[in-house]
Amino acid sequence: MNNYKLTIQYDGGRYKGWQRLGDSENTIQGKIENALSVMVGQSIEIIGSSRTDAGVHALAQVANFKISDNMPESKIMNFLNHYLPPDISITEVELVDDRFHARYNAKDKTYLYKIWNEVYSHPFMRKYSMHVGKKLDIEKMKRACQYFIGEHDFTAYSNAKSKKKDTVRKIYSLDVEEVEGFIQFRVSGNGFLYNMVRKMIGTLIEIGLGEKEAEEIPTILLSKERVQTGGMADACGLYLEKINF
Repeated sequence: MNNYKLTIQYDGGRYKGWQRLGDSENTIQGKIENALSVMVGQSIEIIGSSRTDAGVHALAQVANFKISDNMPESKIMNFLNHYLPPDISITEVELVDDRFHARYNAKDKTYLYKIWNEVYSHPFMRKYSMHVGKKLDIEKMKRACQYFIGEHDFTAYSNAKSKKKDTVRKIYSLDVEEVEGFIQFRVSGNGFLYNMVRKMIGTLIEIGLGEKEAEEIPTILLSKERVQTGGMADACGLYLEKINF
């Protein structure tokens, strides 16, 4: 069997997330699998590195699939980009070792979150950033970010629907910067629970607004109570930015 690695960009705004659903064809995985199945004339299943939520975007999602035919990478890439909708793009196709697994071989992942932090809305970025009209205290948020770094039980920052039994994750870095009206968070870790990043950003927003204190984060983590985290940031501001193998 020939194992192909795909690097994928997508605007997740109109999709129900990455993962294929039994009751809907409106997923990123489903759209790519359908196109591949047409290409080879048989049902194809792809394995994604990260199961992004509904409405979340990706700058460099990674997936792999196996077929018996040895097809040129350029042919696969051209076919997929021709038949996929314009809000999903394949940026690279690579023939890789048979043992490569997009999910199990991922060493770390980086997510980017964008907030438009002006009183007025941004007409051109309203689908790609969260609007917070009240000025956020970036210094307070920077201090708060440090409490998330390291290995913690993130039960409080998981979704009740999550099926993951192991809720311990390691955060390598969490940075925040202000760029021309946007506040951007960038978080890297060995893995993330369902809704985890959006819940973390939600807490940081509340700290930036003065509704919580940075020093509350260790207590929230130790409590393992989801109700303690507060609000969850909008899906539209979140991007899967990078995956390292």
